[in-house]
Amino acid sequence: MTTLSASMLLAVPLAPLVGAAAAGILGTKLGGNWIGRRWSHSLTILGVLVSFILSAITLKRVALDGAYFDQTIYEWMVIGGLKMEIGFLVDGLTAMMMCVVTFVSLMVHIYTIGYMEDDPGYNRFFAYISLFTFSMLMLVMSNNLLQLFFGWEAVGLVSYLLIGFWFHKPTAIFANMKAFLVNRVGDFGFILGIGLLAAYTGTLNYNEIFDKAPELAAIEFPWYVFGQEAMLVTVIGICLFIGAMGKSAQFPLHVWLPDSMEGPTPISALIHAATMVTAGIFMVARMSPIYELSDAALNFILVIGAITALFMGFLGIIQNDIKRVVAYSTLSQLGYMTVALGASAYSVAVFHLMTHAFFKALLFLAAGSVIIGMHHNQDIRWMGGVRKYMPITWITFLLGTLALIGTPLFSGFYSKDAIIEAVHFSNLPASGFAYFAVLAGVFVTAFYSFRVYFLVFHGAERYDQNPDAHHGHHGHDDEHGDGKPHESPWVVTVPLLLLAIPSVVIGYLTIQPMLFGDFLAASIEVHADKHPAMAKFAEIFHGPLAMALHAFSTPPFYLALAGALSAWYLYMVRPELPARIAAALRPIVVVLENKYYMDWINEHIIAAAARAIGVGLWKGGDRGVIETGIVNLSWKVVGAVAAVVRRVQTGYLYHYAFVMILGVLAFMTYFVWLAK
Repeated sequence: MTTLSASMLLAVPLAPLVGAAAAGILGTKLGGNWIGRRWSHSLTILGVLVSFILSAITLKRVALDGAYFDQTIYEWMVIGGLKMEIGFLVDGLTAMMMCVVTFVSLMVHIYTIGYMEDDPGYNRFFAYISLFTFSMLMLVMSNNLLQLFFGWEAVGLVSYLLIGFWFHKPTAIFANMKAFLVNRVGDFGFILGIGLLAAYTGTLNYNEIFDKAPELAAIEFPWYVFGQEAMLVTVIGICLFIGAMGKSAQFPLHVWLPDSMEGPTPISALIHAATMVTAGIFMVARMSPIYELSDAALNFILVIGAITALFMGFLGIIQNDIKRVVAYSTLSQLGYMTVALGASAYSVAVFHLMTHAFFKALLFLAAGSVIIGMHHNQDIRWMGGVRKYMPITWITFLLGTLALIGTPLFSGFYSKDAIIEAVHFSNLPASGFAYFAVLAGVFVTAFYSFRVYFLVFHGAERYDQNPDAHHGHHGHDDEHGDGKPHESPWVVTVPLLLLAIPSVVIGYLTIQPMLFGDFLAASIEVHADKHPAMAKFAEIFHGPLAMALHAFSTPPFYLALAGALSAWYLYMVRPELPARIAAALRPIVVVLENKYYMDWINEHIIAAAARAIGVGLWKGGDRGVIETGIVNLSWKVVGAVAAVVRRVQTGYLYHYAFVMILGVLAFMTYFVWLAK
């Protein structure tokens, strides 16, 4: 087996960190702004480019030469036998994630040159996105839960900074605080899961934990669920998944993701489509030896993923902001990945993670190109006919849309149909509901995707009908002076073209080794006797071409076709019908417009309850018990005792003599009584 160099692997995350430090320290006002914009973006892009090249070399050695690396780089400290280490585990799963993160990040870095060219925070933005790349690489390359948690929290921190990048906007500050707080809820469960693993295994190293997994399966936990003791692996699995629910935006911890669109478009692609939100999916796949021991945890994952896949897709139908439609699409697709995890099809979940990273980053960046061309109007109701003005953006957006809806031969088809097949073959009780949800989600996805496509790129031009039209957002004006959209510069369109290539072909090229080969064999563990979904899927798989040809006779294809045709008819042929349908279904539309009232529930029930508990602990605990009952009571008791003592200590000698005589008499009486 080929070995990998520790120094080369160490350079992968450090290269973008150096670029981030250079842009952040030397390129901002805080550091004296010693280097200008050109050097800031050049150094950060160079760092990510180096990281991508090294990641590609690593992937080649892992895929072709069977290379593997699991080694501690630095031992931080030891607490009672529990080692705190920095180390790397590089196998098929890690190598794939390294390439996805660095390639998408590289495209976003180049794209940002054009998108943020007039923004005063240009250098700071490059520092942030490069720092994010470092954090994500530390997460996916870790060989232990401590380093995983470091990367987990680091991407959360940088996400907070990027969502609120335009900090002069109150909505951006609200959005980044919302993301921060919701993720703290998920992280609470995540920490509990890590703590339980550390307590019962005595280690944080992945492989050492997995070696002790059979022992964990035999331990009952002193929590009672429906009158029965829960198994330890079930509690651990659910706690870890709660962390994934926050980071990967699963219902009901999904509420932060749509609002995160307040940040600049490049970070929407980098953080909320391609990398950060998939951290939870990656973590569950990495911990597959634990999840395989608990059907209860897998059923829980199936239900949560199915709800997210279907009901978040419904919300995409009524959105008018082009970025928010893509954001709800991300939510829905993350639900698909989660469903695959619940069906023990971990390799399929990771496969969809990879394909989705390319075509969703493409869609976000293409949407950003449209926003640039439309002089920063984001409302699709006031677009139309953009195709003839922005041909490169149009064709790349169309390719991304076709991949998203699962068009045969496109990358999204192979991963999405594989999820549907795996859930169909699953024998878990929740798989029936999950199968219905992912199947119905195919129609929903195609409908809202082509709704955006037709309203933006086809039909009548509606640029001058926008009652809230505003130009020159953060410095971008209509340079041509004609009010028409114009194609974006090459630094925007080149990343679109480069992302379009894997969005079309990567699924066809990689489905065989990733799902049915040995590429992920060292990364993922499946007990086929208990969870036969992938084994049954393998029996009917006869190659990527045969799968694509067979798709034309399957329900997902016709559901996707029906969704696309419905969007075409409603928004191109009979554009007056959507308003009539919305009026007829007004109660449902109101529920969707209010996002199932989840924000209201969070703010007025959950947050109010949390505040009430806090006020109760403050007034009842802090003031009532601690201040009044302990601190104040103690000095009051001392004061009362002192007042009594002061009366006894008079200073007169005959008083003391009298007390001494009384004492002697008391002792004599006591001894006489005792002698009897």
